[in-house]
Amino acid sequence: MGDQVSGTDGTAQGAFPGMPLPLYSASPSRLLAWLDCPRRYRMQYLDRPRPATRPPRAHTSVGVATHHALRDWWDLPDEVRTAAAGPELVRTSWIDVGFRDPDQSATWLATVQAEVTAYLGGLDPRHPPVGLERTVAFRTRTIALTGRVDRLDDRGGELVVVDYKTSRRASTTDEARTSLPMALYAAAVWKMFRRRCVRVELHHVPTGTVAAHTHTDESLTRKVAEAESIARDARAADAQFREIGVASSLFPPHVSSLCAWCDYRAHCPEGQQVGPERSGWAALERAEASGASLASGDTS
Repeated sequence: MGDQVSGTDGTAQGAFPGMPLPLYSASPSRLLAWLDCPRRYRMQYLDRPRPATRPPRAHTSVGVATHHALRDWWDLPDEVRTAAAGPELVRTSWIDVGFRDPDQSATWLATVQAEVTAYLGGLDPRHPPVGLERTVAFRTRTIALTGRVDRLDDRGGELVVVDYKTSRRASTTDEARTSLPMALYAAAVWKMFRRRCVRVELHHVPTGTVAAHTHTDESLTRKVAEAESIARDARAADAQFREIGVASSLFPPHVSSLCAWCDYRAHCPEGQQVGPERSGWAALERAEASGASLASGDTS
């Protein structure tokens, strides 16, 4: 049998000399975690046992309930699949976690019910999507990527990737254009369905606005190459972690104001130096103070 190899180039244990490297399995979220903060990436994906995270925040509960309501609407019988079904769908999907108190939870329940109802009013119930919360995947010579699409529409024979957003500010066309996850989802859909998919849309549920971008073949190829580049760096870091664990120097924290919101802050001394930790309901309070209709994890 061949020797087992585990090198800093990312070679997996159990590989034979001369054999190609195994594909790096990842989701867009994992790739972005590596870019955002290698320390958080290590704690989230490599440390065993995984460090305990803080309890879910209220804005996460709002986002999850919104997504579930919009998903479940399409499962309703035709005769009741109307915007009027929105409030009950939100109520049954509501997650009462992370809020300051019952009054704040009730206030945001009513807010989200109104926003979801308004958004559903702009949909045509007679034309269901091709997929809802659909898992998509593709492979290159470097990565095996898997992700989940909120909604997949058929528009004139071409497929369109739709992502729901519940942040306190509307998405921009530049965000749709530069989003690595959205481009990778489009590439995966094209590969899986063997149908052209180049348009991606960010649907901001609170305002009903849509930020969209239509990729070219070349821009999708560039995004896939970007993902491969990130994967190569993460693979090398993963391999060193297997060899020397937390002694590795490849997982420094990227210290910023976002450290105040990090789920792993309690385990990161550098992150703890960035002001006080934000409360579980802080993002909602910011929205209330600014008069915005909804808040989420966008804390910039």
